[in-house]
Amino acid sequence: MSNLTTRRNFLKSAGLMTAAATLLSPSQLFSQRSSQKRENSGKLTLKWMPFDALLKHPFTIANFTRTTTPIVLTEISWNGYTGYGEASMPPYLGETQASVMEFLKKIDLSKFKDPFQIQDILTYVESIAINNTAAKAAVDIALHDLVGKIMGQPWWKIWGFNSQTTPDTSFTVGLDTEEVVKQKTREAAPYNIIKVKLGRDDATDRMMINTIRSVTDKTIYIDANQGWRDKHYALDMIHWLNTKGVTMIEQPMPKLWLDETAWLTERSPLPVIADEACQRLTDITKLKGAYHGINIKLMKCTGMREAREMITYARSLNMRLMIGCMTETSCAISAAAQLATETEWADLDGNLLISNDIFDGVKIVDGKITLNDKPGIGVVKL
Repeated sequence: MSNLTTRRNFLKSAGLMTAAATLLSPSQLFSQRSSQKRENSGKLTLKWMPFDALLKHPFTIANFTRTTTPIVLTEISWNGYTGYGEASMPPYLGETQASVMEFLKKIDLSKFKDPFQIQDILTYVESIAINNTAAKAAVDIALHDLVGKIMGQPWWKIWGFNSQTTPDTSFTVGLDTEEVVKQKTREAAPYNIIKVKLGRDDATDRMMINTIRSVTDKTIYIDANQGWRDKHYALDMIHWLNTKGVTMIEQPMPKLWLDETAWLTERSPLPVIADEACQRLTDITKLKGAYHGINIKLMKCTGMREAREMITYARSLNMRLMIGCMTETSCAISAAAQLATETEWADLDGNLLISNDIFDGVKIVDGKITLNDKPGIGVVKL
């Protein structure tokens, strides 16, 4: 066969492949690619189960203490693949295992032909009821995990992010006695940053910082959980904390106090970041000028899709970015970690605070969030 004939045959076959790629959807192409290995069920199915995350230590913030976190785990299956998701419900979100499962019962995925219709599916889920953000996140995370597995790639690669630019994660130390705070601080030895819960009262707040400083000189982040109720006191505390190696403050005052927080932010020597004040994409505009930046959590914003939109929009407003979590398994933590490359700060330690994690996912190496090459959100169920 001449070189000319070979070239003609090659161009002919290449043209056919281009036409096929034009006519077929991504899901059809992936289905063809895997058809020899998997039987196409052609149906999206959603399953769920309640799960209680057991905390290694009682977890205390400014307003309450708890020893467990209620969770609902989800699975979405299609064509032989299964994606995992999670709803984690700390008390202030206002959701329960019962409310999440009741919401999930209303979802009918049979109206969608394949999981690549992410935008349509999640818009439909959003329309079912207002709020229910953790329940919606459980569907979003499982759907992203499923699609990533079908594509054979992790989401940080699908989105084109650089895995080498992930920040260090902080390790959280909740309010407690001096001895327990010292113990928790020693347990944080593998991590480069300690996140400290404050906001109960002046004596406790100063005890927390001084106790940690008696053990380590590592960088400290502060989360006051809306606990400071006077802007002048808050500013004095921030100036004191600045002398103690603190580098960032989350939610110093109540989330509705935008004018007072704007006054504080204008004068603060440290970045002031919105946490409870920033739930979803629609909150960001009003926070510009009141805070230096926002903390994005999947359980607050309904999952990975909206979290990425929040990153894009906040950046357009020159606001600084943090990715955070609740007490969660490695499922939701690994999902959030897919976005960590785009943030300045990270607090993705929720899985490290529980004793009964049932997933293996993202790892912390020398204090740094380290992404893997596993497809989807990068987890394996144990």
